[in-house]
Amino acid sequence: MRSHPVHHLTSAVCAALCVGLILAVPGTGTAGQSEPADHDEVTFTKDIAPILQRSCQHCHQPDSVAPMSLITYEDARPWARAMKMRTGMGPVAGVMPPWYVERNIGIQEYQFDPSLSPEEIAKMAAWADNGAPRGNPADMPPLKPVGGAGLWTAGEPDLITVTEDLIMAGDAPDWWGEITPVSVGIPNDRYVASVEIREVNDVLDTEDSRETVGGRFVFHHMIWSTQVVGDDGRPSAASFWPVHEVGRNADVFDPDGSPLLHANSKVVSDSVHLHSNGKDTRSHLEIGWRFQPEGYEPKFRWSLRPLGNAVDIDIRPNEKNQELHAYYVLPENTKITTFEPHLHAPGARMCLEAIWGINVETLTCAGYDHNWVRGYQYEHGYEPLLPKGTILHIIGEMDNTEANKNIPDPRNWQGSGNRSVSNMFIDLGNGVSMSDEQFQAAMQERREMHNIGRNDHVIGCPLCQVIPEELTAEARIAAADKKLKAAQTALEAAEAAAAAARAEAAAQAQGGQQQ
Repeated sequence: MRSHPVHHLTSAVCAALCVGLILAVPGTGTAGQSEPADHDEVTFTKDIAPILQRSCQHCHQPDSVAPMSLITYEDARPWARAMKMRTGMGPVAGVMPPWYVERNIGIQEYQFDPSLSPEEIAKMAAWADNGAPRGNPADMPPLKPVGGAGLWTAGEPDLITVTEDLIMAGDAPDWWGEITPVSVGIPNDRYVASVEIREVNDVLDTEDSRETVGGRFVFHHMIWSTQVVGDDGRPSAASFWPVHEVGRNADVFDPDGSPLLHANSKVVSDSVHLHSNGKDTRSHLEIGWRFQPEGYEPKFRWSLRPLGNAVDIDIRPNEKNQELHAYYVLPENTKITTFEPHLHAPGARMCLEAIWGINVETLTCAGYDHNWVRGYQYEHGYEPLLPKGTILHIIGEMDNTEANKNIPDPRNWQGSGNRSVSNMFIDLGNGVSMSDEQFQAAMQERREMHNIGRNDHVIGCPLCQVIPEELTAEARIAAADKKLKAAQTALEAAEAAAAAARAEAAAQAQGGQQQ
């Protein structure tokens, strides 16, 4: 955890704070790098290998999705200059590891964050500049287990569901359609702790796929649900799940708000988007489910967030820093657990803001790379806690110029659409809904965790510094009596209204008989 989100103020007013080294060439690249600190003694075995093991080797290993292995010194040494360049780019498309959260604004605590600290980036630069020395072999940490493209990032699943094979020709245009429903393979209802999707295809171990959206993958995204389908073909129970996108990490749900997977469900999707990788490819998806223990019951209700605009988008040619905006009013008290920008090829950046009263606060800003989509899961104790009525605002920045390598022709105007060269603008994040009592309890837990007082501010919790007054026993009794009296008054009014309605109905019936 690199920073603490609590800010001690002098007043109650607080302003908003505002490498798959894919196709990199060894020995090239000097722009966009961090200035190395005084790291003359940086070596591979002592300094660089631990960084690679934590942040890079899940992909950069033999027979995996990255174009080169970075397991051993012999593997990594030829790529030292490229590693310096790609790790020092900042939170923009092309940075490695692919993690785009901006460090100078918003919440900085996330789960599964593989990004390098400024100190580690400086070590990468110093190592390359000093000739990439090996160092003392005794300093080398034990090698991590390797498994190629078959590794699951969140651990081995309890159940794996496999979709049908699809074939995408190397010269085919984008395809968008449905897949054949497939049984999940579960006989009982289970609550899901996490779900992870990976693409398995027959070109992942080749070097000749073109540099395009998704690199070697052909599934750009899949919007999907699970449904229990009756004999009449109609669904009797359904659950919607986070959208799968190319390069996406696993979804680990709030431990107190896991979604339900119904028994005898099928995976259903009428929105699969395929994008050619330049080679004829046979591919399918594998869905890895990890379950909560049997008998688990959630405290909160999990839900996706309907925030975005995928209809009236207007992207002008040869222009960068074009902004898109969308808003959503929270209908319930909400803990936001993830933020996930979803743009298309022109997408460069997205920010999520929370507007409560006169306060506007940036929660997260992140760069965007259409080749490697990320979902950002807030660390426990740092998730935004927002009262109902909060306005969520997303701001997207689009780059329709030659500088954006995902753009086929920046001279073209672009609008909305499903193809990668068209546009979408959505936050696909999720969270859990809370009752008023649960929301108050969550804020109290946050206050205790971060020692928040009345003059403190925590990013993403606009009411955390509003400390409830301790009531005496007499005051609590008086408040309860007041609620009881109000309930009795409401009951009496309802009974009177019902009696009046019955009398009116009887009068109308009697009048009808007389006629």
